[in-house]
Amino acid sequence: MELDALDRALLRELQNDARQTNRELAARTGVSPSTSLERVRSLRERGVVTGYRAELDLQAVGRPVQALISVRIRPPARPVIEGFREWAAALPETIALFVVSGAHDFLLHIAVSDVNGVYAFVIDRLTERREVADVQTTLVYEHVRAPGIEPAPSPSPGTRPPLTERRTTRG
Repeated sequence: MELDALDRALLRELQNDARQTNRELAARTGVSPSTSLERVRSLRERGVVTGYRAELDLQAVGRPVQALISVRIRPPARPVIEGFREWAAALPETIALFVVSGAHDFLLHIAVSDVNGVYAFVIDRLTERREVADVQTTLVYEHVRAPGIEPAPSPSPGTRPPLTERRTTRG
């Protein structure tokens, strides 16, 4: 997907403060409010901007302890994996869930009130599930987030497109 310099500037500004007015966004990116409005609308319609949300301070909402929990599922069948994914993603402690490759099938990012909450999550929730074969828990000391995501540069002329964009022909 082609993103020009204005798209990139708008995305950077929206990631810094999605609550700013369109007039403020236009001023910060050096374009007219109508141009800003149309370009942001286009970014949403093209699926580049997928939503806006409030970020919460985990300490302030009573969940200051975070953990990363690797989970191996057995048997590794699609219905079992999908069922666990849906169940785990819906848990109130779950901040994020990753389906991963390697020794484990999932990486859960949770936030709870204290270390006992991590223990209870693992023992009372995860290991009670029949499909959970192994669990490894890592406590998070500090969570540092990148201020925003910079879109990848467009490929240079003459470079090969990603596999998802390649078309093959058979002779």
